[in-house]
Amino acid sequence: MVMEFQHLLLLLWFLIPILYLFLHKFILRKKSQISKPNLTAEKPRLPPGRSGWPLVGETLDFFSKANQGCLHKFVADRRKKYSSNIFRTSLIGFPVAILCDAEGNKFLFSNENKLFKHWLPSAFDKLFPKSNNKLNTNHSKSLRKLLAFILKGDVLREYVGEMDEVMKHHLQTDWNCERVKVSDVARKFVLKLECHIFLGIENQGKIDKLLKGIEEVTDGMHSIPLDVPGSAFRRAIKASKLMREEFEEMIRQRKIDRLDSSSGKDFISHALQATDDNGQLFNEADIASHLLGALQAAYGTLHHRITNIMMYLTEHPDVYNLVLREQKEIARLKKSKDRLSWEDLRKMKYSWNVACEALRLKSPALGGFKEAITDVDYGGYTIPQGWMMHWNAHATHMNPEYFPNPEKFDPSRFQGDGGPSSYTFVPFGGGAHMCPGYEYARLAICIFLHNVVTKFRWEKLIPNEKILHYPIPRPAQGLPVLLYPLAI
Repeated sequence: MVMEFQHLLLLLWFLIPILYLFLHKFILRKKSQISKPNLTAEKPRLPPGRSGWPLVGETLDFFSKANQGCLHKFVADRRKKYSSNIFRTSLIGFPVAILCDAEGNKFLFSNENKLFKHWLPSAFDKLFPKSNNKLNTNHSKSLRKLLAFILKGDVLREYVGEMDEVMKHHLQTDWNCERVKVSDVARKFVLKLECHIFLGIENQGKIDKLLKGIEEVTDGMHSIPLDVPGSAFRRAIKASKLMREEFEEMIRQRKIDRLDSSSGKDFISHALQATDDNGQLFNEADIASHLLGALQAAYGTLHHRITNIMMYLTEHPDVYNLVLREQKEIARLKKSKDRLSWEDLRKMKYSWNVACEALRLKSPALGGFKEAITDVDYGGYTIPQGWMMHWNAHATHMNPEYFPNPEKFDPSRFQGDGGPSSYTFVPFGGGAHMCPGYEYARLAICIFLHNVVTKFRWEKLIPNEKILHYPIPRPAQGLPVLLYPLAI
């Protein structure tokens, strides 16, 4: 309780400058309205809800529910109270409209850059800065398109064999023991894979150095963003700067190498050849910043996803047996040294259903925020320009209308052509800012499962291990397990 109270005090300390900026913006808006009165304007019909405590709003309840792993109750309770699929609240000083259902998700995802713009905390600009702090929107979109191109299925299918080779080597170096901590081995696998796909790096020393840097950036992202000596956020800023400088040096070296040999097919090689919508090449600083962002985004969630899937397989031996049967059939048709192929991954339908059900129950993202760029009419209400709009994965993932008995782990929900209704299953978001790494995550998870499930059974060393829920759901001790090698 003492630690939780201290965290709340720190949170309030962090809120003070944000609240000041919010009030300053509010006062300026009011002055503008006074100077240009509109006597005929009608007061907009706001969504039902309340602002909560002065300044703080309902922030404490929101994050308290998130920390307890029941954020869906924050949404469901208010949805029931107001008999509405949209309600208003106040979070960290911002007025927020929260959409509760699949139709709300569809509305938000379909109208990005029309009615809404993507919103991230200003702290992200310090960790992933843009060149001259003024990267124009089109340039940023072009870089996102480049990343999405590299990570789409048609391109990634060329990497499947190499990704499988990375995993096989990982098994030899990190699984040759009786006990492992799943979060640790998953973390190492994910980073090795990223270094291969994004950077073309195989040297373990360089990979270990990157691991330390990305861990510091990730810790800083999940800390209170106070740039003061000794803070996690200050360490994250320093780590980000060092990594971006190293990436820029790699980019310059890659430019030289390209003069002497054919271009590679990692992110850097593609980025050096790509141009924005105006036909201009991307500069080194922007490539480095987006590269770091891509590495952190994949690393920060993917190893937790893998760990949670392994946890559910441990807790549900019947599901493990079905996954094993599917993977054994794929292995049976291959020679011992054959790599996995794109066609093999397409056969892993039940394994991916299991992964999806784990993602539904332990979604790595709380959701996302978007800012209304104009007054928005939705559901008979008006969301004023400048308000935040929030979609929440847990709101639909744990809704019994979409997923009956939502607390139950049941991969059959995703079986067949139907599966969940559109916009109800959103662990990767949607719309213009849908996670571009969706297909990459699917391949990495399936390749990991194939190699581990066909080699081992495992059991928990801590039967009732506590689950931490914020900022990302994961076993508190990293899921230590005892391995039992299989003879396939």
